[in-house]
Formats: sequence, structure tokens, C-alpha cells
Amino acid sequence: MTARDWARLLLLGMIWGGSFFCVAIAVPEIPPLKLVMFRVLIAGAALHLFLLLRGPSFRLALPHAGILFFLALLNNVVPFSLISIGQTEIGAGLASVLNATTPFWTLIVANAFTSDEKLNWNKLAGTALGIAGTAVMVGPGIVAGLGGPVWAKFALVGASLSYAFALMVARRMRGVPPAIIATGQMTASTIIMIPVVLATYGTTNLFAASANAWLATLALALVATAFAYILFFKLVASAGATNTSLVTLIVPASAMLLSVTFLGERLELFEMGGMALIALGLVTIDGRLFRRRQAAGA
Repeated sequence: MTARDWARLLLLGMIWGGSFFCVAIAVPEIPPLKLVMFRVLIAGAALHLFLLLRGPSFRLALPHAGILFFLALLNNVVPFSLISIGQTEIGAGLASVLNATTPFWTLIVANAFTSDEKLNWNKLAGTALGIAGTAVMVGPGIVAGLGGPVWAKFALVGASLSYAFALMVARRMRGVPPAIIATGQMTASTIIMIPVVLATYGTTNLFAASANAWLATLALALVATAFAYILFFKLVASAGATNTSLVTLIVPASAMLLSVTFLGERLELFEMGGMALIALGLVTIDGRLFRRRQAAGA
């Protein structure tokens, strides 16, 4: 990856790490499926406004309607729902570790279905280090969630697999502007989620929530969804599916650092050790430092 790709990856990880704050504020008042609907609805509306003001025309998305609905299912509807359901039974610590396995599944899927993102040792070793670092960083939080039912753990693994296959689908749209893909995906997700939410909850108290919950939902939709997915699809186009999936290793560390910075939480030694392992994993996957050392030794 280039320096620009790494910068985009780190920024995306920071944004999605911050999304945990928004969810924590909103979900006690807005049930998970409703939150998913409002998230994609508001993000889709904001992206349509962006296209209207800045272009290109949304008509570019119409020939890709089928694949955009498929992408919406794999990248939004299925994983968001599985994560929400799984976290009703297992702790956030274990959930974050299972979510961090996304790069591993992406390596396997990419190796099977692509010709230019084949499995190699530095990617496999770096991913293993990253997952181990996430487990170490979460620490006691994993133990709190180990007693949950097997189906809840499979739900989180299923979400990671869904993200992996979504990245394969996103690869097929490399020639389409990222803003068009993001807008099309959010539009399709909204079309899917509205009838699901209405069938589940009806219209009674649909918008009942405090101002703080709505502000958190707006931040989640506008920053962590609308802007983040434009960044995400730019990264897929320039860095590939496997490298983009590494963002799931950065998200827990980002969330932890934001908690320390803005909530005054104390960073424990095991958390710093976990972050160091994640950093080592990313350096191993990148490979440039090791190649320079080999070249210097030669």
C-alpha cells in the first residue's frame, strides 16, 4: 500500500472506532434495527445531496442496481443485524475480537476468488498478530463474554464473513466513482430496512428518542457512514480488498485511544501491549520495513 492508502486506512479506523461512542449513546433509546434503518436512511439522503451539489450524477448507479443491492445486503444489512443480535448475548470484548477476524476471512476468500490478492506468509502472519493484539488489548473483556451461546459467536463470525464477501463484490465496481457506490449502497440498504423495521415495530413511537440519541445517530450516519463509506470504497479501489479489511484491526485500538483522550479512561499495560502487537501486525503485512532491512543487510 502507498502512504496515502495507509493514511486513509488509519483515518477510517479512527472514524469507525468513534462510532462506538455514537452507538453507546443511541442504542439504549433506539432499538438496533431502527438504528440501522435511520443510519442508512440519513446517510443515503446526505450522499444524494452531496451528489446533487458536487456530482457525478446518481444515474451512473442505475446500471449497477442489482450488484448494489447485493453489496447493501453483504456490507450493511446482514453484518449490522448479526452484530446487533450477537451482542445481545456476548460481551463487547469478545465481539470485537471476532469482528477483528475479518482480514483472515478476507485473505481466504480473496485467495479463492481473485488472481491478484493471493495468500502469502507476511499477510497471514500479520493478520494473526493483529487478531492476537486485539485479544490482548481487550483482555478481561473477552473473559466476560466467553460464556455466551455458540450461536451468538457464530453470528459475529458470520458478520465478518459477510464483510469479506462484500469486499469481493466491491472489487467489481472499481471503475465506478466511490461516491456513487456509497450512495447506491445506502439507498439499497434503506429500501431493504424500511419494510423490515415497519414489520417488526410498526409506526408507533418510531421517532421517540431524546435529543442526545438523535445527535448521536446523526453523527453515526453522516460521519461514520456517509463520509466513511466514500473513504472505504476509495481504499478498496486503490489498495484492494484484503488491505482494506485491515481496518477492523485498527478500530478497537482507535476506540480505546478515543476513550482515553475524551473520557479520561486509563490505558492499562496489557492494552498498550495489544496495540503494539496490532502495530507489528500492520508493519508485517506492509512488508516494506523488512525489505529495507534485508536490502541494507545485503
